[in-house]
Amino acid sequence: MPRQLLEERSYYSLKWFSELENYVKEIINEVKKNGDKALANFIKKYDGVKADVDKFIVGREEIDKAYESINEDEISALKFTKKRIEGFQNTILKKLKFKWYDEEKNVQVINLALPIESVGCYVPGGYSPYPSSLLMAVVPAKVAKVPRIAICSPPMSDGNLNPILLVAADICGVDEIYKIGGAHAIAALAYGTESVKPVKKIVGPGNRYVTTAKILVSKDVAIDMPAGPSEILIIADDSANPYFIALDMISQAEHSPDSICGLVTTSKELASKVIAELERIMVNLERVEIIKKALTQNGFIVICDEMNEAVEFVNDFAPEHLEIVTKQSDKIAKQIRSSGMIFLGPYSPVPAGDYCIGTNHILPTGGSAKVYSNLSVMDFVKRVSVVKCSKEGLLKMMKPISTLARKEGLINHAIAIEERVKDSSSKSYLK
Repeated sequence: MPRQLLEERSYYSLKWFSELENYVKEIINEVKKNGDKALANFIKKYDGVKADVDKFIVGREEIDKAYESINEDEISALKFTKKRIEGFQNTILKKLKFKWYDEEKNVQVINLALPIESVGCYVPGGYSPYPSSLLMAVVPAKVAKVPRIAICSPPMSDGNLNPILLVAADICGVDEIYKIGGAHAIAALAYGTESVKPVKKIVGPGNRYVTTAKILVSKDVAIDMPAGPSEILIIADDSANPYFIALDMISQAEHSPDSICGLVTTSKELASKVIAELERIMVNLERVEIIKKALTQNGFIVICDEMNEAVEFVNDFAPEHLEIVTKQSDKIAKQIRSSGMIFLGPYSPVPAGDYCIGTNHILPTGGSAKVYSNLSVMDFVKRVSVVKCSKEGLLKMMKPISTLARKEGLINHAIAIEERVKDSSSKSYLK
């Protein structure tokens, strides 16, 4: 087992966080201290855009104009994806709302799913616009009926947001749109400025600066997860198509030079073929410089003696995306304990989940899939139980309640139950 690879990845993650922590703290403190003025300065510094305060808030006129730059196929794709996500998230929400009734003891419990008051959704920019990430963040919040949803995304060189982001936001019913990116956007969402209202929770993926900022503000405002640079691991045996595997590694590598792309296989022959396919394909690729950097810096192939060893490696690695392309992919999937999302077989590639399957592509990275799940409607609601118990039902449960309360030394807990259900002729503890 190549333990060194796992240790280096863990150290790598800790290293970049510690290196950025003080730097990002200064950005956050500056925004807290100087509000809109600090935001305008950071937008100019990091995005090269002169941003007067009134210019980083998107108005209705900008949204309407954005539709002029978007074709019908793009609008149709946005609406199709939105509908798919809504369908999946509504199914989850229905499972959260239920009634449980114990007829014997006449006890009723209603489980409610109440929306969080406000959320801020970070939408990455930089190399490309990500309307799909906007949909993945906003639609579950809308399904949860969050009353106020704001988005932040870094501006392009002309100071505007990409039109497709604005159209996506409008289709989803976003309440506030800010042309702000980076750690300063997270600070603004967390603590507010003269123009940006603070939110109760911040969600969405971002680069290392954004992820570091989310971690730092999480002591004051809730976050979804530390979702950083994209990752893919592929478990494959000699039945896999090396061309498809190469395509899937490349498709994740094009996100950014920080993307992590790995193949874990029991076949040396497959590993050699995948390397050959990568070299062949990359000759004519677009975004080739980003892909080369990602594969050179963070790409790897692990050859295991047996499939159990491959599974053990994956569970230790806890990847954001896991593809299983083997003869018995369903059987192997049952052994996976840690992964943001699992894709089975040659025709379930990660890009399908990134867009229109209906699942969410905002996933835990950097090993955090060991404890975090993909973003969903559950991240935007508070689960509240409503209890209704009859006197007869309380009487039937009095003995175990009283026994446990007295064992814990909480005598008044026991009395609060016993006094309610005692016979009228019984002596009161308090009289």
